Amino acid sequence: MKKWKHIVSAILLILSVAIGSIFIIGFIRYETLINEKPLDEVIAEIRSDPNYISLDDVNDDFIDALLAVEDPTFYEHGGIVLSNIIEAVATNLREQDFVMGGSTITQQLSKNIYLDSKKTFQRKIAELFFVHDLESTYSKDEILELYINVIYFGDGYYGINEAANGYFHKAPKNLTIAQATLLAGLPQAPAIYQLSDGMIYAKKRQQVVLEAMKEQKLITDLQLHEIYNQPV
Repeated sequence: MKKWKHIVSAILLILSVAIGSIFIIGFIRYETLINEKPLDEVIAEIRSDPNYISLDDVNDDFIDALLAVEDPTFYEHGGIVLSNIIEAVATNLREQDFVMGGSTITQQLSKNIYLDSKKTFQRKIAELFFVHDLESTYSKDEILELYINVIYFGDGYYGINEAANGYFHKAPKNLTIAQATLLAGLPQAPAIYQLSDGMIYAKKRQQVVLEAMKEQKLITDLQLHEIYNQPV
């Protein structure tokens, strides 16, 4: 019995050291990046882009679709959703790979403006510090506005303004609901869904977006089919 207690204690000690090391490395990465370029400077640079657009100038259908498929509780949580993280960790451990992110919009914004796409535990830790900074400094509307201005939609288009004008030659406010829900699905995997050569996959992703909207009671089942079959 004592032997097993020693083994368990040793395992717990190793796990504690490993977790502690990951946390420290993640924090150091955060501190290095935030000191190199403070958050307010990064945000000011994003907002100075000629293509930057206000949330008020974006089609409500696009916002509804994006939130439904990416972060339906965005306005309710504090930047992270613990249940999503636990599910993602369990899934990744089971698959022995990063197959699920569990990221909120604030986490995705943090990754887009400060971090790379390489999936490591250290990066996720650094990401959480950036999330805290964003959520404690900016309003939810500001965070969402920043996010839709930096996300990639494929085919060289960054931000909803470039995407709407580039794909449909329209201002974001004038998108049809079919166009808005199609665009809302692209950021998840823009290289696959970009409309120049991925329309088949983009339409499948649009179906996922519409199903999420239906689940959130934003559209009915009849509207789902009508929107999906509308030409874009």
